[in-house]
Amino acid sequence: MKMKIDYFEIDEKSNVFIIAELSANHNGNIETAIETIRAAKRAGANAIKFQTYTADTMTIDSRKDDFVIKGTIWEGKNLYELYEEAYTPWEWHQKLFQIASDEGLICFSSPFDKTAVDFLEDLNVPAYKIASFEITDLPLIEYVASKNKPIIISTGIAEEKDIELAINTCRRVNNHEIALLKCTSSYPAPIDEANAIMVKDLADKYGVISGLSDHTMGSVLPVVATCFGAKIIEKHFILDRSIGGPDATFSMNEKEFSSMVKDVRNAEKSIGNIDYNLTDKQKKGKDFSRSIYVIQDIKEGEVITKDNVAIIRPGFSLHPKYYGSIIGKSINKRLERGDRISLEDLV
Repeated sequence: MKMKIDYFEIDEKSNVFIIAELSANHNGNIETAIETIRAAKRAGANAIKFQTYTADTMTIDSRKDDFVIKGTIWEGKNLYELYEEAYTPWEWHQKLFQIASDEGLICFSSPFDKTAVDFLEDLNVPAYKIASFEITDLPLIEYVASKNKPIIISTGIAEEKDIELAINTCRRVNNHEIALLKCTSSYPAPIDEANAIMVKDLADKYGVISGLSDHTMGSVLPVVATCFGAKIIEKHFILDRSIGGPDATFSMNEKEFSSMVKDVRNAEKSIGNIDYNLTDKQKKGKDFSRSIYVIQDIKEGEVITKDNVAIIRPGFSLHPKYYGSIIGKSINKRLERGDRISLEDLV
């Protein structure tokens, strides 16, 4: 299981690929978008991701009940209004991609129809992301996969059959560089619905890179996902939530994102390897373990009893596993309180 996005190689042994999701957090201002890219770099992101669509490529402008949003932070808007407010103008993309490249950030996007894919191909994107709500759009997935670039798919609204269909669609056009991101499509998402354990299951079950597209608050879930083997983590990023916008409430600012990156990197270090051998520091710690010591003077020929030896700290003397077998044995030399005892001291 591996993939390469631009210069970043992702496999079981690699560091987590951390993506800052710009989404709508430019609030229609290109200068805000530019500064957000630079802030993402400062915060430790490996990549910045856009969304490439227009309101007209997403939906139609209708106030019929089906098109009015209910039960979310965008309550009462119709879909067209939301996407018209949130989209990133296509004429910005080339400039923003160049700025990201200048900053040393990998830059790619989520297309939402074929025209967006064609547009992004002209910009030579190194990868594609399929958003959660598009996982059932198999013609789109097939078209994206046919470009033979790594494809990252969020699973927020997916049942098992949807995931299988999406993966099979990619593989049918001979694209095997697939990553699946565990995602909870609530904004913000409750932590008790995260099911982070599925990060590992996605990798095991489908033989792909797995990761997390996170809408929870804070960095707890990215850290937990890392410990379950996540190799990609995506988080919405904003300069300052006070600027508002459709995604502001569940996006991280620079300070929060930077803290998350540090937490994830420390989590990576903490996972380590399966190794029962002790490091030099751990071996030194054994000095404070327990062993069998003389706690009352013993004369030569005297019998060892529970009164004159005990299992105490430190650990330089005889291993406690011998305690039961030495009780009742005689000593062949005089031992004083605080002396070590060894098997050679026994008759």
